[in-house]
Amino acid sequence: MSLEEHKVLFIVVLGVLVLFAASPGLTRLLVLPRTEFFTELWLLGPNHKAEDYPFNVTAGEEYQVFLGIGNRLGYAAYYKVAVKLSNQNQSRPDSFNRTPSTLPPLYEIRAFVADEDKWETPLTFSLTYNRDENQSHIQVHDVTLDNAQLNVGSFTSSWDSEKNGFYCNLFFEAWIYNTETSSFHYHERFVGLWLNMTA
Repeated sequence: MSLEEHKVLFIVVLGVLVLFAASPGLTRLLVLPRTEFFTELWLLGPNHKAEDYPFNVTAGEEYQVFLGIGNRLGYAAYYKVAVKLSNQNQSRPDSFNRTPSTLPPLYEIRAFVADEDKWETPLTFSLTYNRDENQSHIQVHDVTLDNAQLNVGSFTSSWDSEKNGFYCNLFFEAWIYNTETSSFHYHERFVGLWLNMTA
């Protein structure tokens, strides 16, 4: 190798080392464009963790969860969370077709969330229900959510012979306000709890 080739190799190696050493500082200076825009929707258990969710519920007893929204859309957004209750045979959100449940909401929670920000609230709920005379159905009379008594109409849950119990699904759908249409649209995010009312 000639002296000129050694100089070029030395300059290249030195340049790579300088860039490698300076890369942590450069990442703070460079603002890379965001490539993913989305909304997070989560439900945490009573200990503020993704565990110990209420499952076996007793009529009239209170349970707590935490509902949260994370905004990664690139702009401030106005959200509506529709709270719904279904039995095994009723409509629930469909991830494959990206459609919401056709059930009417029992309650709505609204929140403005700034871009790159999170919003979270604790929710306390209870169900009032009893079995019918034949012991084949559970009649839910109402759901209480944060001291608001929600009318569930004539909600019933039939005995599930495969799972040996009476079940309902309390779920939360995210809707987002569209300024062009001045209305909320389903945002293809939902979370929920299956609740066993057998005890």
